[in-house]
Amino acid sequence: MSLAQNIQNAWNKQAKWLVVLRPLSWIYQAGFQFNKKMFDAGLKTRYTAPVPVLIIGNITVGGSGKTPLLIHLVKYLQRKNVRVGVISRGYGGQGPFPAAVTLDALPEIVGDEPCLIVQSTEVPMVVGSNRQASIELLLKHHQLDLIISDDGLQHWALARQLEWIVLDRNRGLGNQKLLPEGFLREPVERLAHSTVIEHAETPQSEFNMHLQVGEPYLLNPVFDQVEMLDLNQDYYAVVGIGFPQRFYTTLESIGLHHFQCHEFPDHHDYEIDDLQFEDSNPIITTEKDAVKLLPLLKKHPDFNREIWVVPVEAVLSDACYPLLDQQLSELGIQLS
Repeated sequence: MSLAQNIQNAWNKQAKWLVVLRPLSWIYQAGFQFNKKMFDAGLKTRYTAPVPVLIIGNITVGGSGKTPLLIHLVKYLQRKNVRVGVISRGYGGQGPFPAAVTLDALPEIVGDEPCLIVQSTEVPMVVGSNRQASIELLLKHHQLDLIISDDGLQHWALARQLEWIVLDRNRGLGNQKLLPEGFLREPVERLAHSTVIEHAETPQSEFNMHLQVGEPYLLNPVFDQVEMLDLNQDYYAVVGIGFPQRFYTTLESIGLHHFQCHEFPDHHDYEIDDLQFEDSNPIITTEKDAVKLLPLLKKHPDFNREIWVVPVEAVLSDACYPLLDQQLSELGIQLS
């Protein structure tokens, strides 16, 4: 198991030994605050886009459900005739950047989450670490009313008009310590300055979401094969996401209890050997992982093990929509 996975497990268990990392957390906090003050004081340049920017992010490391939320919001805005585009860091992609994300884009070039977003919505999207360059490329080819930034909450070089923070109550805030003693990117107090969308099955806030499981499907179907998930079958749960436990809970929620966990780091670059096991039992995975596995299967057409994909979709509480409508209206964006 890698060092990153060991630390991730320690965060989830709130292991007591993490206290030895506290001096590093102090250094992280000092550097973070100094950088932000440099931007606030105008000593570092902050880019303001010519159209409003909404950042969807979190204050924790690892998955919180923000990508399903972003996909849902993009679809909602498209239905309301809002011309929306998306930018992202493109983590895991090799570039060159900035890069437009198309329907046939490869995850090793632009990243796995951008591929999933565009395949789900066909939204105009550009990725790259330089957010200004990404926005300029996006606006060069598209007339937009709003730009959504996938993550970038702590990217102070980008001015923003709106921030939606996903707070995963299912995972919690751990020991509420900053990196690396805990998994917080920012102090808990940061939540008081943005719109917080609580991700929970039993939420405490009226602004909340949960993930609804869709119908599992085969990534590599074969002719005359019955495409229905067998809940009594043994599976290999292969995942490379920020918080694997959520996927395991999802499997149990649909009645699948017989699976072996095979975890990889978030945004893992899969190789065919990662999918090889001693028996012929099928694999089950997430849509985010499937984005990377599909091109791999095309390179290895002789691979004959079933790979099942479990899709999820964000479901927002009713209160979220008038809130968003009001926020956009105040920015001069009208929804039809």
